[in-house]
Amino acid sequence: MCTAVTYETKDFYFGRTLDYEHSYHEEITITPRNYPFTFQNGETLNNHYALIGMAFVVNNFPLYYDATNEMGLSMAGLNFVGNAKYSSFREGKDNIAQYEFIAYILSSCATLGEAKEKLSNINILDKPFNEQLPVASLHWIIASKDGAITVEVMDGVVHVYDNPVGALTNNPPFDKQLFNLNNYRHLSNENPKNTFSDKLNLTSYSRGMGGIGLPGDLSSSSRFVRVSYVKMNSISNDDEESSVSQFFHILNSVDQQRGCCKLDNGEYEITIYTSCCNATKGIYYYTTYNCHQINAVNMHNENLDSDSLIKYPMIANESFNKQN
Repeated sequence: MCTAVTYETKDFYFGRTLDYEHSYHEEITITPRNYPFTFQNGETLNNHYALIGMAFVVNNFPLYYDATNEMGLSMAGLNFVGNAKYSSFREGKDNIAQYEFIAYILSSCATLGEAKEKLSNINILDKPFNEQLPVASLHWIIASKDGAITVEVMDGVVHVYDNPVGALTNNPPFDKQLFNLNNYRHLSNENPKNTFSDKLNLTSYSRGMGGIGLPGDLSSSSRFVRVSYVKMNSISNDDEESSVSQFFHILNSVDQQRGCCKLDNGEYEITIYTSCCNATKGIYYYTTYNCHQINAVNMHNENLDSDSLIKYPMIANESFNKQN
């Protein structure tokens, strides 16, 4: 279970939580412009836009969970179990395996409009990376400063939705998640007026009562409502420190704590990492479950004309600042 969101001040920001029971030793990974991408359809890109994001690198191929390219286009894949159903090969289509979808879009598209054009002929293949890594059931959010879309594949059919909220969680399908926000249109960041009855003198006895009814559980539908409400009402200064700090506060509203979501195998789902990428500047910030310090990797501090992947392991241990 995961949550992704966008945020814009002076710059455009994109990030997500990865909520799962264990890590695959993912790393902050920069794919330079001259790293050769070879896709299932036989196409090879020897020169493309550079990418930065979180990836599990297998056989020198970056399996991105979320990423941003040097043009500011961002994308993340989130669990969509029970609904995602991909397709077999289709003649005349751009046949792309599920695991290479993020790399395919971000390596070749500079804008959200170009991504939409690519999607008009795409076919997502039900093909695993290898025997140890089966096909993941995902849907995706693609975003830039120009807006956001959600991509879902159900029964082999690609559905593309405009995403006016700039947020995504998991089930149910996105159109139902968006419609569900109608049930919370009464929420407000102001104290509510008494509309219960003019015959009763009902008063606001606490700050924040305009948010009564905001769901607080860990389900994907509740997290979508909560992160949408927090994001749409968020205010910060437009400097980098204020913007990044506010972004992490938005995603911290849907943080998963160990012990609160027990799985059938006895393990617990936690927020393994939270990311915030300044897509305008190519700076990837992140925290981990055991390290709340905000760490940063700037793609433009690396040689983006290289042909080799650049990887940074996540800092997993907390650093305590002892003041006395």
